[in-house]
Amino acid sequence: MSYEFAKRMENMLRSFVRDILKVTEHDQIISFSGGLPNPMSFLKEKLTISANNILRDYGVESLQYSTTECYEPLREIIAERYVKFGLDIDINDI
Repeated sequence: MSYEFAKRMENMLRSFVRDILKVTEHDQIISFSGGLPNPMSFLKEKLTISANNILRDYGVESLQYSTTECYEPLREIIAERYVKFGLDIDINDI
């Protein structure tokens, strides 16, 4: 199958990020670049519980992209947590 792309695509450069991520697929590579934490630091059981709770409580809406301000119920929860530390944070500040 043949595809015809816009002319501007002829001058498009390779993605630097894609090249970095491709290298990190090798077991011998330890990457210190941003956004690639050591998988051993992931709390798999707690993340599983959290994801299940979010899907149970908020449904598939929680999986959708949102405005840059983020999902309002999450912002409310974050603001409430700040109150526990004596900070008066409005959800519009998050």
